Amino acid sequence: MSEKENTTTVLPIANAAPAQKTIEVTAKALEKVRSAMAKENISPESGGLRLGVQGGGCSGLTYNIRFDTKPRERDRVYDYDGVRVFVDPKSFIYLHGMILDYEETLLKQGFVFRNPNASKSCGCGSSFS
Repeated sequence: MSEKENTTTVLPIANAAPAQKTIEVTAKALEKVRSAMAKENISPESGGLRLGVQGGGCSGLTYNIRFDTKPRERDRVYDYDGVRVFVDPKSFIYLHGMILDYEETLLKQGFVFRNPNASKSCGCGSSFS
């Protein structure tokens, strides 16, 4: 792999204040989300990616990622270069400041939550406290 392929580009949300803690998505993660949305026949205008947190997992909380047809009434809605991301208010408490990335290694591939709010996480990376 070249040095350039290992770099992570983070795209901030549109119109965000520089000091505002928010959720960010890397260019590589966006590319995978767009690809998955196309495979699922979900247009960016009709749906988006829902990021959330729910109780469970070996560390107490589990990340939840799925497609949704529309935002809910109290959701925070972010637009990353045409890809909408929906986050409910309770999940935002745990996810603000987080970076959603996509990682491909010889052993695994998938989305990675880089969360500064997590005090501890499990080996699989999908559970935290």
